[in-house]
Amino acid sequence: MKILVTGAKGFIGRNLIAELKNRNYGDILEFDIDTDVSLLDRFTKECEFVFHLAGVNRPQDEKEFVEGNYGFTTILLNKLQEHGNGAPILITSSIQAEIENPYGKSKKAGEDAIFSFEKEIGSKALVYRLPNVFGKWCRPNYNSAVATFCNNIANNLEIKVNDPDVIMNLVYIDDVIDEFINAMEGRENKIDKYCSVPVVHTVTLGRIAELIRSFKESRNNLVVPNMGNEFEKKLYSTYLSYLPKEGFSYPLKMNADHRGSFTEFIKTPDRGQVSINISKPGIIKGNHWHQTKNEKFMVVKGKGLIQLRRIDDDEIINYYVSGDKLEVVDIPIGYTHNIINEGDSDMITVMWVNEIFNPVKPDTYFLEV
Repeated sequence: MKILVTGAKGFIGRNLIAELKNRNYGDILEFDIDTDVSLLDRFTKECEFVFHLAGVNRPQDEKEFVEGNYGFTTILLNKLQEHGNGAPILITSSIQAEIENPYGKSKKAGEDAIFSFEKEIGSKALVYRLPNVFGKWCRPNYNSAVATFCNNIANNLEIKVNDPDVIMNLVYIDDVIDEFINAMEGRENKIDKYCSVPVVHTVTLGRIAELIRSFKESRNNLVVPNMGNEFEKKLYSTYLSYLPKEGFSYPLKMNADHRGSFTEFIKTPDRGQVSINISKPGIIKGNHWHQTKNEKFMVVKGKGLIQLRRIDDDEIINYYVSGDKLEVVDIPIGYTHNIINEGDSDMITVMWVNEIFNPVKPDTYFLEV
């Protein structure tokens, strides 16, 4: 299938083309503002589906709204008609098409042109009135609050929240692209004459700013976002895409002494925390037990011995562990336990505990195995 994409270098266009290629759609005709205009004639003759994503939303002169959102649409449709090409057309409109402002009027005019073309030529029209779209590669400090907040907070720049109580309806770029490709393949989400992206997130502007600030702080407190919340997960992925190139990495606090080191890696409010323990040869760590706190140990380098004993019993349970054969040892409550490096090099253990450490109530009691 030959697929024409107008606005190919825009936010949605770039994401769409990347995913089309992921799905082995290789014959993509890319058209953007800097493309040789003569190619439009060939593209409209050969294409079998059209993603019409080109448009204007922040012009210097209001008349550019009509030229970019309606004018180019009519040029595209005239070219298709000239070649007798009734390929299906998907167009990105806006929820503002319902509003009486220059941008909304230009979008509505583009919609009407597509629907008229559908009646005249019999071409299938797929019109999407999109709310705010967020995700990677969206231009910051332009017309997206999410992109601006992500970019500015990630790069230590100020943000301005005019009204934190403003309700935002947002769709995530991957959900948009999934829906667009579904539509191309004949499975559009359509009610009456308009199509829509089925997954919409409703959240206040203030909450968005609060979450993005928490993402930045997570490098200090190590608390990762709630990945069980779809919006937070998508927003966090978006935030990471705006990190400065020199700022992808960040240091962790290594609590080191003659025995080795212990470094907290990830913390979650509801899934505990993960730490990295390094033990020098011959070192014994632990010799304590917990009432409710439970752990999982996995040695990933070196070899050692994990010992456990129920606090009211004399039997010692031994688990010989090695980075050559990864396995997890559960540490049940009521069992005192230790871990011994029996190798001749550093032993590295990944340790998970079911709760973030609370210095007020550590739930850790010294007792030798």
